[in-house]
Amino acid sequence: MIVVCGEALIDRIHNGDGTQRAAPGGGPFNTARALARLGVPTAFLGRLSEDVFGRELAGLLVSEGAHLELASIGPEPTTVAIADIDSEGFAEYQFLVQGTSAPNLTLDMLPEHFGPDVTALHVGTLGLVLEPMASTLAELVSRERDRRLVMLDPNIRVGLVPDSEYRERLQTAISQSTIVKASEADLAWIYPQLGYELAADQILRDGVSLVVVTLRARGAFGAHRGARIHVDAPQVEVVDTIGAGDAFGAALLAWLHDQSALRADLFLEQDDLAAALEFACRAGALTCTRAGADPPWKWEMQLNP
Repeated sequence: MIVVCGEALIDRIHNGDGTQRAAPGGGPFNTARALARLGVPTAFLGRLSEDVFGRELAGLLVSEGAHLELASIGPEPTTVAIADIDSEGFAEYQFLVQGTSAPNLTLDMLPEHFGPDVTALHVGTLGLVLEPMASTLAELVSRERDRRLVMLDPNIRVGLVPDSEYRERLQTAISQSTIVKASEADLAWIYPQLGYELAADQILRDGVSLVVVTLRARGAFGAHRGARIHVDAPQVEVVDTIGAGDAFGAALLAWLHDQSALRADLFLEQDDLAAALEFACRAGALTCTRAGADPPWKWEMQLNP
């Protein structure tokens, strides 16, 4: 089982005509849905609201096969993200977080230990930004890093906390992760003096086993031990990119799960790394072909292009 840790929220997406539509979202929420749709045993560890939106988020996770035994529920209203979509389908976000559900994940809400069926943890996005959730998940990663695979997706959200505080927490989490999956823009923010390939090399020197960089329509780059691989992305008609990176990360984990490769001492042959990246690119591309965070199902991934 993969445990996905962090926030579930509601995206309020501008339609371009002055109206908005509400859609379920949050990087970890999207990742948990995507993993479940890809047939991977998945649990969501985060704070949900008991309000209407919170019940909707919980219902979607359960209906698609994710488990909620590790989630907690409280009276705080659901966290909201306001998404603006540009002409190329890329989204920029503003967050309404004060007094809302997602940040209020505290240490006492964590399980004392995970069972042997938990092979991996996924952490990222606001999970390393908003307190007390950020400190809670940082403690969890530190506790579990030697016991199971940890994948970090920073999914940088600038301006929510002071840069110095966030950078320190993020660098610690990177050094404790097995896999770091990041966008080219994420790495440009973390390592502003380095291109993404040199940034990946730096992360490997910090002790990470695998670094994967998403390059939008240009595909993805993977760095693992001595291997450095670029793969192309399928060419698709982009509706928007909401949730595409989350679907990519989930598909990477799903591929590793299906190959029984979810190990803290991760090792992949070069051909396997290429296959994993191609699978992940396909999931991200399929998500771009529809509105909102709507990741592909396993049967869609098995169809011919």
